[in-house]
Amino acid sequence: MHPCRVLFICTGNSARSILSEATLNHLGKGRFEAFSAGSQPTGRVNPYALEELASAGISTENLSSKSWDRFVDDGAPPLDIVITVCDSAAKEPCPVLFGDFVRSHWGLSDPASVHGNAVVISQAFQHAHTIITYRLMALLNLPVESMTRDELQHALDHIGTIGDDEDDLT
Repeated sequence: MHPCRVLFICTGNSARSILSEATLNHLGKGRFEAFSAGSQPTGRVNPYALEELASAGISTENLSSKSWDRFVDDGAPPLDIVITVCDSAAKEPCPVLFGDFVRSHWGLSDPASVHGNAVVISQAFQHAHTIITYRLMALLNLPVESMTRDELQHALDHIGTIGDDEDDLT
């Protein structure tokens, strides 16, 4: 069986989806293969996302802000899971991608929308990355290879709530 292929999608593909892609590739070590994309990519990865990943010892090589078009074209890698990471609570538009894969929504506030000095912004990226890491650890603990689509869907939807309550992270 090929690695479980996961696509993280948001609008700009500069922060949350990039953090998710790099972290899952780092933690998944061949069992998972992660990608990220945006419906309206910014064209650049947020430097605070790169700084956060580097400080966690996660490679930033080959990360880029890209369109989801490359995942629906002929020759695109087959996907098993697609996860949107936009913040619907902030009325941020969530992209929709169609295909034969399990979909889930892991809403998360956009650290790139935080205003303030460098310390405040770095803290926002660190907080977002902490939530992402907790969620990805829960994903890594799933026996995805033997789960039914319904079981996987239910588990992914539950994982998407981790971090909604700050007590989840203690």
